[in-house]
Amino acid sequence: MHVLVCGGAGYVGSHTAYALALAGHEVSVLDNLSSGHREAVRWGRLIEADLLHPHSLDAAFQQPVDAVMHFCARSLVAESVAQPYDYYDHNVVGTLHLLRAMRRHGVDRLVFSSTAAIFGHPHSSRIDEDHPKTPINPYGASKLMVERMLADAAGAYGLRSVSLRYFNAAGAAAEAGIGESHAPETHLIPNVLRAALGVGPPLRVYGDDYSTTDGTCIRDYVHVLDLADAHLRALTAMDAAPSACARTFNLGNGSGFSVLEVIESARRISNRPIAFEFAPRRAGDPAVLVAASQRALDQLGWRPRFERLDDIVASAWRWHCDAAY
Repeated sequence: MHVLVCGGAGYVGSHTAYALALAGHEVSVLDNLSSGHREAVRWGRLIEADLLHPHSLDAAFQQPVDAVMHFCARSLVAESVAQPYDYYDHNVVGTLHLLRAMRRHGVDRLVFSSTAAIFGHPHSSRIDEDHPKTPINPYGASKLMVERMLADAAGAYGLRSVSLRYFNAAGAAAEAGIGESHAPETHLIPNVLRAALGVGPPLRVYGDDYSTTDGTCIRDYVHVLDLADAHLRALTAMDAAPSACARTFNLGNGSGFSVLEVIESARRISNRPIAFEFAPRRAGDPAVLVAASQRALDQLGWRPRFERLDDIVASAWRWHCDAAY
């Protein structure tokens, strides 16, 4: 199968391109390189194009494309609050341009990179697909709007789609030379590992008075290669679907780990001291966010292979010790 990976120079996109190539698929990567890395495009050709420039997208369909995986997005929560127009432009309008290009070229299969941010504040200890969807920031709202667009497109145009709602992507495929590198870096595990290496700003832990075992937030960390595996399984599920539909799946480890547990794991793996300071809570941070992924197990046969926090952190540590970008 020839798969067009939009945003394939980014973190999850590059790991999914790697998994697709290992599985024998032909890969093309579409990216504007605004936040992705040219060095991460190691499987298939790179097409430099921008979803906000719709005519540039046609170059990606010059050879037949069987399916599209869509990772392009702006994804910083605080930035989305400060710049909501930019987020609706990039995440919603950009996706609409991609969907129209797919329709022009007769491509009817899409796997969409969604997010747990569509749910807002949790109403239960485990978040399943039926949890109320009340996003509290423009980032989450923009992703939920795309999910609605895909559902409408299934009925109107026969589009088959799968939306995969990630919780906290983590880890790396160090053996393939790819890992997590954002600017600015806002994710906990890479920031903890940067602190262990003595680079980057001082490590801050936001809040020590939550109703958790050690007072810090608990999150669900899922390995990026497990997310890539879910994307491949979604391709198979779309092929098996008898008709057009828009399916949704929550993807997480199913286990929650506190901020202090992540820091302690990094200390064990790196064998280095990790200094940090407590800071006030950030507005909108819930105490616990953990996924219920039973639907993915039942319908996709997906379960995380990296269940232990130490294994996830160790894979990221190997990449950070020899990071090329």
